[in-house]
Amino acid sequence: MNFVLFYLLILIIPSQEPDLVLPIGRRDSGLVSIQVTNIGKFGLERVARPGIPKHLHTGIDIKPPRDNYFTDEFIYPIARGVVISKRTDGPYAQLIIEHEYKGTPFWTVYEHISEIQADLFQPVTPDKAIARFFKSYELDKIGWQFNHFHFEILRKRPIEIKPDPEQPERRFNSYTLICQSESALHEYFHNPIAFLRK
Repeated sequence: MNFVLFYLLILIIPSQEPDLVLPIGRRDSGLVSIQVTNIGKFGLERVARPGIPKHLHTGIDIKPPRDNYFTDEFIYPIARGVVISKRTDGPYAQLIIEHEYKGTPFWTVYEHISEIQADLFQPVTPDKAIARFFKSYELDKIGWQFNHFHFEILRKRPIEIKPDPEQPERRFNSYTLICQSESALHEYFHNPIAFLRK
């Protein structure tokens, strides 16, 4: 999507909501309502496994508020933006959203999500859910390692990829697996907690 169209879409979206919000439904307590999994902190070293090299964790893995896996717990964009990539393959389902905040572009990634409620190139706002956490019955099928959603904030535009016939709306990849050093991590990613705290 070209930047002129992106900025035109941003201008027509109502701006009554706050500039930045938490990506979960429980926002009343501020950042203390973000529960990160034990192995889901930003910058933690991830060991190599088949097909995946050793790398640093490029986002945070957020558990549902109140550890609720039985009712709908929704996920929201943290700011107004436009969906630039949509992946719908089960536990790896993902949205990438392009934003502009105080004149600076940034991108957010929401991965391991269910019931995606946003379309490719659709403008989104923080007051409308884009997906939800997996529920208990889904985790029993796909594995409880997906008991969170993975959230990233990118400093640089994601890597454009050629759409696959099986995932035609997947247009971009994150830099997740190339971040094998602290310098690479901070070149490509914001620490989500620090970013939202500011």
